[in-house]
Amino acid sequence: MEEVDQPVDEAQETLFVAEAITEPAPPPESAAALKAVIEAAIYVTDEPLAADQIASAIEQPLELVKEVLAALVSEYSAPDRGLSIREIAGGYKMATKPEHHEAIRRFVKNLQPPLKLSLAALETLAVIAYKQPITAPEIMDIRGVQGAGVLKTLLDRKLIATAGRKNVLGKPIMYKTTREFLLQFGLGSLTELPTLKEFEELGRLALSDSEEPLAAQGQPAGPDEANG
Repeated sequence: MEEVDQPVDEAQETLFVAEAITEPAPPPESAAALKAVIEAAIYVTDEPLAADQIASAIEQPLELVKEVLAALVSEYSAPDRGLSIREIAGGYKMATKPEHHEAIRRFVKNLQPPLKLSLAALETLAVIAYKQPITAPEIMDIRGVQGAGVLKTLLDRKLIATAGRKNVLGKPIMYKTTREFLLQFGLGSLTELPTLKEFEELGRLALSDSEEPLAAQGQPAGPDEANG
């Protein structure tokens, strides 16, 4: 049987609109939480954020967002803050204060260069991290290649250290990871080591470009990978 749309009289329509208007609004965020969210949004965004963009994204009234922005601008203008939040090109952006630029420039110039490891060094470091304490012959058995040069590189970079000698024939030196290793990989302790696959991915982010031209030209590394 064919259905027939029933007309909605004016009284019913008014009732529907009234019900929609009186539906409870979502609870507003606390003032502190809202302020923190807006501050974080400005921090993670490269381009200046307009107040209406922020209000739309976090679904808050524009006037309230403007009040929070004004408070943040005032707080960050204090002399004990190294950063500022300023209105630039119609939006808000976080940046270092101009009066500190020279000091920051000197600081950056004195920073240590980022950790860069060859694939051979990364593989060796992974073996030591998960099998420590371990000797050079044991590392060679696992990797299948000589690695004296790689061990020297890791020692020079203070990512590994000696851990005594193993009580077997020849008493080979054992190796372990160091505090610098934990710092470079953002670990609190060895108990936080990721899976071996995750560890290799972390290290690949810092992989040196030095081996890529060799791979492209088909040039093999030396027998003991001395450039590790």
